[in-house]
This record gives sequence, structure tokens and C-alpha cells, in this order.
Amino acid sequence: MRLLILGGTSEASALALALRGRADIAATLSLAGRTAHPAAPPIPCRSGGFGGVAGLGAYLARERIDAVIDATHPFAEQMSRHAELACRAAGVPLAVFTRPGWTPQPGDRWREVESFEAAADAIGAAPRRVFLTQGRLQLAAFARAPQHHYLVRAIDPPEAMAQLPDARLILARGPFALADELELLRRERIETLVSKNSGGAATYAKIEAARELGMAVILIGRGPGGAAETFFALAPVLDWIEAHRPAP
Repeated sequence: MRLLILGGTSEASALALALRGRADIAATLSLAGRTAHPAAPPIPCRSGGFGGVAGLGAYLARERIDAVIDATHPFAEQMSRHAELACRAAGVPLAVFTRPGWTPQPGDRWREVESFEAAADAIGAAPRRVFLTQGRLQLAAFARAPQHHYLVRAIDPPEAMAQLPDARLILARGPFALADELELLRRERIETLVSKNSGGAATYAKIEAARELGMAVILIGRGPGGAAETFFALAPVLDWIEAHRPAP
């Protein structure tokens, strides 16, 4: 069985690790190539875009892909949309392997918004000390609110840092421990946390820390999901793969 995994997440890594060494499944992990130094994958890997829906469709045909698992980031909406369109046109089965979003707990002070621009506006007019963890590609949206001091955390340096007149960068890769997040927020005197509602455990400690400190949190919500069957755990994904083996 020839399987394509659209990756870049811990879910994709867990699936790739589960399929490592399987002689009956030839799996390829595809990464977008946006992270400069990704972790070494346990299965064959390709990096970079496909060239839109048509390019992905051509890849599926050329590589004789039998099924696709979309395990991209919950906010990689364009790639997920392209995968759905290309797989539908090619008649290739598609499933989504992702993580559920975080849900508010007692003590959380959340404000949920629909876009990065809305998140910038939601911080307010008065200058505040803001911790930005929403991703380096969306940093430019906060140039509309230059009055704040921003502490930016990203895996790779964001190109838009120069657009924020008062900002400092921390380069780090999760998972992050609760004690470390508490220490960071206190040391930097952070008043507002901005994050995507990415879900998962690797970066949840910042949400816990904000709750413990009674801090305001602005969460960017996810867009509507597609029509593909969606799973939140590894075992049912493996079952789905078995159920979609091509006929001998």
C-alpha cells in the first residue's frame, strides 16, 4: 500500500513512527518545508509544496498513492483544502488525523476571535505587555497595534519582526513545562497571551500558566473542517488505513 502523510505535527510523527519498518505499507511523509531544522523523520520524507491542487493531483497519480492522511497543523487550512480537492478528483481516499481544540476550564479568561487581525484589535487600545505564540507567519497582523510590547516565541525567526516597533524574540520549540511557562510570564510581566487554539499537550502549559495567573488569553479559533473523515487518536487512523488497502 502506498500511503502519503501530509505532516509537520506530532500526530504525523506518531503515525510515521507507527508505520516505520512496515513492509506492507510504503509510507511517505510530506513536510511543507517552512521549518528550517525539522526533526528527523522515521520514514521516507519529501519537503516543499506540491504546486496547488493540480500539482498534488499529479503527484498522487505519478506516485500511485493509494490513500492520504492529512496530519497537517489544524491551521494549515489551505493545504487541507488542496488535499480534499485533489483526492476527490483523483478518487484517492483521504482521512484527517488531528487534535481536538482546547476547551475553557474554570478560571480561564478567554476571548475567542476568528482572525489574527481580530486578535490584534482585541488586545485593546491601552499599551500592554503581550506574549505572542500564534506562529511566525501571522506576525504581520499585529503591526496594526504597534503600541504594545510584544514577546514573540517562534521556532524560526519571523520575517515580520521589523514591523513591530517594540518586540523581542525567543526561539524555542515545544513541549514546554508549566513551571517554565509560569516563570517566563512572571519575569516578562506579561498581561495578555495570544495563541491559536491549536490543541494538543505540547504547548498547553502556557494556557495552564495563564489560568493560574488570572491572565487574559486571546485565542484564534479554527476554521470549519472539511468533509473528510476525521480522527483524534492513532489507533482509529491505523484501522482506517487497513480498511482502505487497495484490492489485490
